[in-house]
Amino acid sequence: MSLAITSFYAAVLALFYVVLAGLVIRQRFKHRVGLGTGKDVELLQAVRMHGNFAEYVPLLLILVALLELQQSEIWQLHLVAGLTLAGRVLHAIGLWRSSGTSAPRFLGMITTFAALIFGAVFLLMK
Repeated sequence: MSLAITSFYAAVLALFYVVLAGLVIRQRFKHRVGLGTGKDVELLQAVRMHGNFAEYVPLLLILVALLELQQSEIWQLHLVAGLTLAGRVLHAIGLWRSSGTSAPRFLGMITTFAALIFGAVFLLMK
């Protein structure tokens, strides 16, 4: 088993993770903060975009990989992985625009939770 679908989404998500890390680095240079956030809102937003991604994506990729190993339907794999990707992009856009609530941030979290729920239910149904 090659885990081709998991591999594809893992690669795309890894590249997005590097972009988010780059945004943190850019804000650190801009505000001359080496550790922490220095109470700067822009840096805090970038750190949370990066951190939130790191908190959710590993578990979601594990769910996709387990579904793929169990030879789940291809549409189930793409649903969970696609929701993961869309949710993380929406969340980052929403948090980048505003440190408060925003429609993209809210939709990003809903989409991410949907991916978690679908992934868990599909695995339990196996």
